[in-house]
Amino acid sequence: MTPAPAPPAAALAMTTMSTTTKTAPAPAAPAVPAKSSPGLLVKLACGAFAGITGTLIIYPIDMVKTRLQNQSTNQYRGMVDCFRTLVRTEGARGLYRGLAANLVGITPEKAIKLAVNDTVRARLAARLGVHEDKLPVAYGMLAGATAGMCQVVATCPMESAKINMQLAATRAVAGQPPKSLAQVVSELGIRGLYRGTAATLMRDVPFSIMFFPLHAWLKSQLAAPDGTVAFGSVFGSGLAAGWIAAGAVTPMDVIKTRLQAKAANAPAMSIRECFTTIVRNEGAGALFKGWLPRCMIVSPLFGITLLVYEAQQRYLSHIG
Repeated sequence: MTPAPAPPAAALAMTTMSTTTKTAPAPAAPAVPAKSSPGLLVKLACGAFAGITGTLIIYPIDMVKTRLQNQSTNQYRGMVDCFRTLVRTEGARGLYRGLAANLVGITPEKAIKLAVNDTVRARLAARLGVHEDKLPVAYGMLAGATAGMCQVVATCPMESAKINMQLAATRAVAGQPPKSLAQVVSELGIRGLYRGTAATLMRDVPFSIMFFPLHAWLKSQLAAPDGTVAFGSVFGSGLAAGWIAAGAVTPMDVIKTRLQAKAANAPAMSIRECFTTIVRNEGAGALFKGWLPRCMIVSPLFGITLLVYEAQQRYLSHIG
C-alpha cells in the first residue's frame, strides 16, 4: 500500500496553534482588595448619630409613656387622653420636656449598645469561622447581653434625669416654673442619677438578648438570594424585633421608672419592695402600664436607628 502523504507544515502549525489556544488558561481577573469593616470608633460615631435621629422623632411618645407608668391612680384614661392632657395643660413644648437630657445620654447609650453588639458579633463569627448573619442564636444572645450590660453606664443616669425632667411640671410649686435640667441633676447627685441601676440592667440585658438575635434572624429571612438585605427589610426587622422585646420587658421598665421617679431625698426602695407595692396596691396589671406607648417608642426608635446605622456602615464600607 502507498503510505498516506504527510500533512503540510502549515497545517501542522495551524493545528498546533489551535490546540494551544484551546488548552491555554484564561488570564486571571485582577484581584479586588477586600473592603475593611469600619473600626470600633467609627461604629460608636454611627451609633450615636443613629440614636439621636431616632430619639428626635419619637420623643413625645416617651413623655406619654413616663406619665402613664408613674401614675398610681387613674389620672389618665389612656395614651390618647394623656397626650391631650399634656398639650392642654403644658402646651406642645411640654411634650419635649427633658429632651436635652435624653439627647445628651442617648449619644453614648446608643453608640455603646450598637457598636458593642456589632463588634462582639463580628469577633464571635470570626472565631467560629461563619458569617455574622449565620451566627448561632446562643452566640447572638451573648453579644446582645454584653451590649446590654455595657450600655447601662450611660442609660441609667440619662433616664433618671430624663424621667425627673418629664415629671417636673407635676411637681412644680404653684407660680414657679418647673426645675431646669441643671437643677434636677444637682439635686439628684451621682447616687440619684444611678438609682435603679439594677432594675435598668434587669430590663436592658433581657431586651438585648431578645432583640439583637431576633433582628438578625428576621434580616436573614428577608435577605435576597445573593445575601443582600434591602433597607426596607432592615427597618422592618428593627420594628418587629423592637416591638416584641419591648413588650416582654415592660414590667421591669415600670419598676425602673418608679424607682427613678422618686424624689431625690426619698428613702431608697428595693426592686422587690417596688414590685410588691405595685401588685398589692394596683394589681398585677399595673406592671404593664404604658406597654403600648413603650412599644410605640422602642419599635420605631430601633427601626430608625438600625436603618440609619446600617446605611452609614454600608457607605463607609463602600468608600473604605
